[in-house]
Amino acid sequence: MSFAPQIKIPATYIRGGTSKGVFFSLGDLPPAAQVAGEARDNLLLRVIGSPDPYGKQTDGMGGATSSTSKTVIVSKSQQADHDVDYLFGQVAIDKAFVDWSGNCGNLSAAVGAFAIEQGLVDPSRIPVNGWATVRIFQVNIQKTIIAHVQISNGQVQETGSFELDGVTFPAAEIKVEFLDPSDSVGSMFPTGNLVDQLEVPGVGSLQATMINAGIPTIFIEAKAIGYNGTELQDQINNDPKALEMFETIRAHGALKMGLIENIEQAAQRQHTPKVAFVGQPLDYTSSSGKNIQPTDIDLLVRALSMGKLHHAMMGTAAVAIATAAAIPGTLVNAAAGGNERSQVCFGHPSGTLTVGAEAEQLDGQWIAKKAVMSRSARILMEGWVRIPI
Repeated sequence: MSFAPQIKIPATYIRGGTSKGVFFSLGDLPPAAQVAGEARDNLLLRVIGSPDPYGKQTDGMGGATSSTSKTVIVSKSQQADHDVDYLFGQVAIDKAFVDWSGNCGNLSAAVGAFAIEQGLVDPSRIPVNGWATVRIFQVNIQKTIIAHVQISNGQVQETGSFELDGVTFPAAEIKVEFLDPSDSVGSMFPTGNLVDQLEVPGVGSLQATMINAGIPTIFIEAKAIGYNGTELQDQINNDPKALEMFETIRAHGALKMGLIENIEQAAQRQHTPKVAFVGQPLDYTSSSGKNIQPTDIDLLVRALSMGKLHHAMMGTAAVAIATAAAIPGTLVNAAAGGNERSQVCFGHPSGTLTVGAEAEQLDGQWIAKKAVMSRSARILMEGWVRIPI
């Protein structure tokens, strides 16, 4: 029996923030995969190495974590006043499933640099030295992201001294602005409340702030579920009962937020919403051994992604944190001390992160104007990815 040879597709493997993903230019994909559908999903699953019952993604480019099981497709923008369109696919590890329901904030930091490298940005918009402003249309959530990318001698500057907790080595800073990050349909707080009572079978009644800014996120108090907010990955991810509890909270929160019509649908919407727990500042030692003092931070946050505690913080969840922290009355704002603020520094498992947000109340509704953070990105490998057909 003869077998067809593998096909090869131009691809770039990039670290963006605390995530990694395989980036494609839309025109480089096989024609059937240039449009949404089964062909595209199957191609990306095979690229990443999913579904893998062993949970390792050994036969693909994935790294067997939610942070490293990601794909990005970029093309010249079809939108006015934008440079590129950016589509994000979160690939499940053990299931044949690509979730297109949200954005990846970390990889957003790499889109501008990738677009410049691929010649997708008008050369007239790129200085010889200085900062290039790349206007990105995020297709999944229909929002605008502005990436400010450092340019040196006409090329993207990747090396530098900017340090990001959760990333081992320094690199060049990339400034990212998420404009109007709340859901354009309905309220930023889907229930209309800053704090709700969320009834969770087997867990109880929990106070929750449910917000749609950056990415739909359910915030609960750490103490309400027996934690203090200083937990590291192993304390949560090695506890099957804890993971089951968080998934139950996530599912019932998704239902209350109107993201799903019944609990069973939560299994098909793994990427969103996120669930996070917050606490007031305490000292702890991060996963890298760095000591974090209460005076270093405004609050503690731990967030789960694709069913596991994230090793640092998802960029989109950081947008939700910054926005909720800017609004008095939310659980996030209360954990940060309850004051009005346009910026917050929070502690996560790998260290700390500072994010800013602007929010205002109009006609009784809270609106997020923008959220801002600094990340970094670096090309790890470029060439072709090969997959069997």
